Formats: sequence, structure tokens, C-alpha cells
Amino acid sequence: MLDMTPETRAAHVLTTLGEALAAGDIDRAVDLFQDVCYWRDLVAFTWNIRTMEGKGAVRAMLQAQLGHVKPTGWTLDPNEAVTEEGGVTTAWFSFETGVARGYGLMRLQDGKIWTLLTTMSELKGHEEPLGFERPLGAKHGAGKHRPSWKEEREAEARTLGYATQPYALIVGGGQGGIALGARLRQLGVPTIIVEKNERPGDSWRKRYKSLCLHDPVWYDHLPYLPFPPNWPVFSPKDKIGDWLEMYARIMELNYWGSTTCKSATYDDAKKEWTVVVDRAGEEVVLRPKQLVLATGMSGKPNMPSFPGMEKFKGDQHHSSQHPGPDAYRGEKAVVIGSNNSAHDICAALWENDVDVTMVQRSSTHIVRSDTLMEIGLGALYSEQAVANGIDHHKADLIFASVPYAILHEFQIPLYDQMKERDAEFYAGLEKAGFQLDWGADGSGLFMKYLRRGSGYYIDIGASQLIIDGEIKLKHGQVTEITETGVKLDTGEELPADVIVYATGYGSMNGWAADLISREVADKVGKCWGLGSDTPKDPGPWEGEQRNMWKPTQQEALWFHGGNLHQSRHYSQFLSLQLKARMEGIATPVWGLQEVHHTS
Repeated sequence: MLDMTPETRAAHVLTTLGEALAAGDIDRAVDLFQDVCYWRDLVAFTWNIRTMEGKGAVRAMLQAQLGHVKPTGWTLDPNEAVTEEGGVTTAWFSFETGVARGYGLMRLQDGKIWTLLTTMSELKGHEEPLGFERPLGAKHGAGKHRPSWKEEREAEARTLGYATQPYALIVGGGQGGIALGARLRQLGVPTIIVEKNERPGDSWRKRYKSLCLHDPVWYDHLPYLPFPPNWPVFSPKDKIGDWLEMYARIMELNYWGSTTCKSATYDDAKKEWTVVVDRAGEEVVLRPKQLVLATGMSGKPNMPSFPGMEKFKGDQHHSSQHPGPDAYRGEKAVVIGSNNSAHDICAALWENDVDVTMVQRSSTHIVRSDTLMEIGLGALYSEQAVANGIDHHKADLIFASVPYAILHEFQIPLYDQMKERDAEFYAGLEKAGFQLDWGADGSGLFMKYLRRGSGYYIDIGASQLIIDGEIKLKHGQVTEITETGVKLDTGEELPADVIVYATGYGSMNGWAADLISREVADKVGKCWGLGSDTPKDPGPWEGEQRNMWKPTQQEALWFHGGNLHQSRHYSQFLSLQLKARMEGIATPVWGLQEVHHTS
């Protein structure tokens, strides 16, 4: 095979894999993989989100699933070049299963498969009405008393949840719930989104006024409707709020604002949920077949319980409830925490003439925004990436194709570059007394986000205020809240008129405990994290995000969330899983995760 081109080499492996799978020759198929190999599957083979690590796992999955999946049609994508760099051949391909069409990315080393990504693109016979299949809209011909598009839409909104029941109920109307709702809408799945706030986008509008997205626009598009080319690189929170509201209306989502969930119970015999909601003062009982909690990756706010909090004479609140700096001009503020929200709030308070002190309780990873954009994201999510032919759809799949087990190996060199580039900046922070870290293994922000969802700040200016001493910095653990301030275990007391607890969030299954029961929350277990056995991500190794976008130990209960990128990308795969169940398509799940941690 030494005289083969990258394309013929990839075609040979792909054809051989297809032949072996079609013949049911699992030994031959497994032999095409390296001893150290990874097959990441997004729904197509496993009806799950699962990474098979090593030949043994690949073999076990195929033994369980091959008879159901019936894969065929393995073909290199003629529109994508097969490339070779550093001894790795990379090739895009398409394939089919008995019920779906798929797309994937393969990497070869020494002529054998090192990493394989397989994703479900669409269900046969249930394709989204896009492009050539888009709806006509107009009603040509003649007919008496025909309702208009608007009248049909109004009738649906009026009856769904009352005369007819939704197949899926999404609890939470932020970007996650809206993105999933849009996907389900295109697939013809009757869906209601319930949200406690009045309007779509209010979860952004009601945050502190200086809040902006720290991720760039190319990373943040919603399904079907990307941001316009003149959209700001970093979206201000009110602009994002308006975009979400407009998007929900244009995509014709059944969005119930001012609606809170009071209870939810699952009937194993009927295979349906009973969910009681309060819709603007009206009690409504919904009976969906599938329940999706899209209440935000971060879960419930972690409001600490420090001795003496009840005595404090000033204002105290969690960062999620921070109203902004305007009411505190000329006062003293103490912000407990040192991650993204803490930095943003401290900077906004300083800008509005508040005497502000940050309490750092543990080390924090800092990366400058422009450096992160250039080194960390530029190859996949940037204007240059788009010019190079990598739009967000392609970028999502490239990123998804790197198994979590080795992702840190790709990240460490990037963060080493950042550390070197911004050495003077980091020296200034350390001189100011700020406690820095680069993650448990030097892999930086993305791995911290995936493992624990906390412990970092993308610097957009607050770090310089710390370096210059404009934001005061203290270290230690809070031992007591007094009538007039905060006591630390160093013995120091910090005077305060307002205390902001930027103390993070709990696991999403906390919402399940409140809405359904503690028993169900524990049955499902903790959400988020990989099992990396690093701080706040206890082992054992699981290899995928716990409980996110895939089946859980509680039948018909799903979790959806994350940043805008994850809300967009994984909503595709969650919507296909829900659509298949609605249509009665067999969905034999392989590798349903075990529960190791309940909270």
C-alpha cells in the first residue's frame, strides 16, 4: 500500500469496512482498526452518544448492533479532499443504515483506522423539508373556506396542550430549548417549550447589563438561521435576547412563556408523563411522551450557606440574580468567586465607581480572549476558517471527531503557545497575587469546561484591572458573614454594602429532583463531566458527557443544554432520537451509561 495515494488508501479501507460489515464479518472489520483506536458514534450505530475505545469495545458494539443497523453504502465524499499530514490520512464519507443516512470522518495511521466518527444525518422517510423539499407555502388551486397559513398556525397554538397533546415537552426556553424546538418543528414532532420568563430571550435580558458572550459569532449560530455577516463577534446579552425572541417567532415554535412546572410523574404502563404547569395563572396538565430538561448546562445556582448570612444588613445575592452595578455606585462590594461571572461583575462594578473586592477561593485558569480566538478557535471558528471552506457545520464535525480520551493531547500544545505568547500578562497577574492554573494536565479551558464546566475566565479586560489593583484581590475561605461584611479564614474582615456570590451551579439533575423526585434524580445521576478523575470531575472514566443529549436511566427523560455551539450541534442528534421514537422506529440503545455519581 506504500504506492497508494491518500485517496486510494482511504477508499480501500472504507470499502473493505463496508464489505466486512455487510457480510457480518466482525473479525475482519475489527482488524481494520489500530490497536489504540476510537470510534465515536452519534446515534447512527448505538442510538446513543458513545465512544468505543479500543478494538474490544468496537467488537462488543458491533456484536450487539450490527444486525439491527445494517450499514451500507460507505462512500468517500466527492466534495471533500482526502488529506494527509503528519502520517495521518483524513477522509470524509457518507453511509446508510437500515433506517437512516449518515456522515462521518475517518483518520488512518499506517493504513488502519485510528479515529472514526459516525453521525446520523437524517431518518429515511422522515427527512426535514429543506432545500428542494421546502414547503410550497401558497395554496394553489381553489377551495372554499380554506384556512390561511396564519390561521392554521393560530389553530395549532390554540389547541396544542389542550385538545391535543405534545409528543415532546421541553422545560426551559433558553438557547438550548429553542434550538431543540426548532429541530423538532422541522421533523414534525408536536412540541411545547415552557419557560418561566415572559419572553424568549429574557434569560439573557435579565442578566447584568455588561454581559456579553465570550464565544465568537462563528461558534454560536443557531440551527437553520445563522447570524448575519455583520453580527458582532461577541454578542451583547440584550442583542442575543432579541435574536432568540425573533428566532422563536420565525421558526413558529410553540413557546409558552410565563409558565412554570409544578410537578412531573412518569407512567410506566402508559409510557407517558403527566406534567402540571402554571401558565400565567392557569393550571394546565400536559401528557407528553418525552420530557426534555433544557434548563441550562449549569443547573441550579449554588447559593452557599455561610454562618451569619441572615444578619447581613446590605444586599446579597447569587451572581445569576445580579441586577448590574447601577444601584451600588459609591458603595463597597465583595464578590466571592474568581471565574467568568465574578470577573465580569467586578469589572462592571468598577466601571460604575463601586469599590470592589474579589475573593479568590481556589486557582483559576485565565486565557485572553484575542489569544483564545486566534490559537484556540481560529482554525475552526473564525472568518478565516469560513474563507478556508470550514463553515460551522464542518467545524462541528471536525471538533466532534476528536475523542475526549485524547482531546487534551491536542489542547496542551495550544495552551503552551498561549502561555508563551502572553507571558508578560501572566507575570503581571501572578505579581498581583492572582492564583493561576492551566487545568489538571495543562490542557486549558476547553477541557475544564468539558470536565467540570467551571474554573476559568476568558479575559476581556478584568484581569488588567486586577493587575493594576483597581479590582482588589483577597484569598481565603469565607468563615462568616457579619452585619457589615465578610470574614475570611485569614482573620481578615472585608467591609461590604453588597455581597455577590459568584459560586457557580450544581448538576442539572437537581432540576429533576425538584420537578420529578429525588429518586429519579439519583436514578439518572449527575449530568456533565467525563469521569476524568480531575478536580470536580470524579472517575471512573466515562468518555462522554454524562446524561447529555442521549438516553438516561429514566425512560423518556432527556437533558439538553450547554453553550450555543453544543445547543446547535447536539440538538440535531437529540431530535432524531425523539423523532424515531415517535415514529415507532426501533432504537436499540447500546452502552446506556451506568450511574456513578448522583450529584
